[in-house]
Amino acid sequence: MAVLKFRVYFEEDDSVYRDVVVKHNQFFLDLHQVILKAYEFDSKHQATFFRSNDLWQRGREISLEKYDKEYKVAPLLMAETTIGSEIKNPNQKFVYLYDFVKNWSFLVELIHVSKEENIKLEYPAVVKTESIGPSQYGTRGLIGDKLAEVEEKYDLNQSAEGFSEVGEDNGDVDTEEEEMGPEEDPALE
Repeated sequence: MAVLKFRVYFEEDDSVYRDVVVKHNQFFLDLHQVILKAYEFDSKHQATFFRSNDLWQRGREISLEKYDKEYKVAPLLMAETTIGSEIKNPNQKFVYLYDFVKNWSFLVELIHVSKEENIKLEYPAVVKTESIGPSQYGTRGLIGDKLAEVEEKYDLNQSAEGFSEVGEDNGDVDTEEEEMGPEEDPALE
């Protein structure tokens, strides 16, 4: 049974990507769910795939459901369409849209086909995560939950001793000397 490895790029920053693997006979619904898992998104919104080419132009649509919009051609449904049936070339590409209000866009590219299944994996699976992905709701710190702990430990919300807040006069420094450049400093002559 063929195993397909896709690289799923966050469209706004191609240094952010996830590699996912699926079996060729699994459905686009499975690919949709593993992409959401890979980027830590919930599954509360509308979604669709478009078959694509090397220029990332949108072709045939493979949708989560039939939405209330005009279609040139009726979409295929994710729950009924196997991934292998839509692979037309060895570098097949898809555009994946999630949450039509926020318009999250991902570029999905087939990067490897294997005949061997990994018995340690439960397909579909996320096999590689590169860079910090976008946060579906709000912001995400570089170190996630640890950021709050660092703030508390070092009390970053209050000014530390020896550092004044903007607009405070700490009384130690003559402001004329601060503004003087090295060429104006008499000590350097």
